[in-house]
Amino acid sequence: MKQRKGRQKDLTDRYLSGELEEDGPEAQERFGAHSKHAQLSKILRTALLRAEEHADIDLDALPVGQVIQVYSLFSEVESGGRTYLCVVRKTMAKLAETALLVGDRVRIRDLGLHDEQGRPQAVVERVLPRETILTRTDSFKGTEQHPIVANAGQMLIVASLREPNVRWGLIDRMIVAAQGGKLRPIVCLNKIDLATGHELEEADAALGHYQHLGISTLKTSVPQTIGLDALRDALRDQTTVLAGHSGVGKSTLINAIQPDLDLRTAEISNYSGKGRHTTTSARRYPLDFGGAVIDTPGVKVFGLWGVTRGNLLDYFPDVADDTAPPWRRQSYERIAESLHHKVTR
Repeated sequence: MKQRKGRQKDLTDRYLSGELEEDGPEAQERFGAHSKHAQLSKILRTALLRAEEHADIDLDALPVGQVIQVYSLFSEVESGGRTYLCVVRKTMAKLAETALLVGDRVRIRDLGLHDEQGRPQAVVERVLPRETILTRTDSFKGTEQHPIVANAGQMLIVASLREPNVRWGLIDRMIVAAQGGKLRPIVCLNKIDLATGHELEEADAALGHYQHLGISTLKTSVPQTIGLDALRDALRDQTTVLAGHSGVGKSTLINAIQPDLDLRTAEISNYSGKGRHTTTSARRYPLDFGGAVIDTPGVKVFGLWGVTRGNLLDYFPDVADDTAPPWRRQSYERIAESLHHKVTR
């Protein structure tokens, strides 16, 4: 008699925990919310059951908060200067199109309860309409969407010329994802202190082409403090998603302009030359000089959602008017080919 397979974890949870990465996180870095917060989750579930008994409430009168991190069974929501541990009302969770996302604006109801550390607990009663949403898919096949972040204004796409080497195709995919979700893309080329003169010339040409397309660009180096003031200006008073290949220096850059955040960083693996994953869950961090950043796990695969062969040229106007350099046309052709397999498989 065959044994029944265990229930497969929700794919969004698997993405946020890093399991869906091409190179999964190091064992010691795996997200341990299920075990670490088991007792807290039990308390919150009990509170939610009690809350269901008092459903006759004025939702429009409830305070608004913003989700700063999502775990498997609960989330952290900032509202009125306090951080609440929240569960989502069961009936709302069943009707929602997607799971709760970092950046979501929500209405919460304080339960008047606190955990053992004195943190207030609440129920998310309503998710307000999203202005923007960053989504990727499970693979290039694009069979399931994985929303990552809501209500960000821009996306800082960080790449490095070396360690690891720049991948213009991944940058182009992220630009399409940002624009498709109504976020403003910014391309940041980091670790320029490691590049040769020839590499810098090629990079300058690529960044110049992006600028011609109306996409902002930056060049940065933390050891040589290059471009850090420009980066700070670009992030000021904005909500910015950080995205990029693992190991390109996203956390190092943010630590350089606001050291007290102390985002986790890691060295490049000598064996593979690829970045070790240091961020295992999206989280929102406020910036002292205004605005916030949302750090996301480093990715090596970024499938596109909501993009078809029919509308792909909308994201490649340079290909449409035949002004694209060879590397941009190659990006377009590779995406178009992956979309062809997505439709015909």
